[in-house]
Amino acid sequence: MAVPKKRTSRSKKNSRRATWVNKANTQAKKAYSLANSVLKGKSTSFIYSVEADSTED
Repeated sequence: MAVPKKRTSRSKKNSRRATWVNKANTQAKKAYSLANSVLKGKSTSFIYSVEADSTED
């Protein structure tokens, strides 16, 4: 089995972690923005029905 010969430096480890965290933050911002627009009724990114289930008499 392949094993790395030397230890990864702190700067490389921190750089990789920063990239991962930034990607996660970007996805979180997109999800929050989409949820905000759906709640306000201004969403244009997908189509969904807005019919109310008030068929009771």
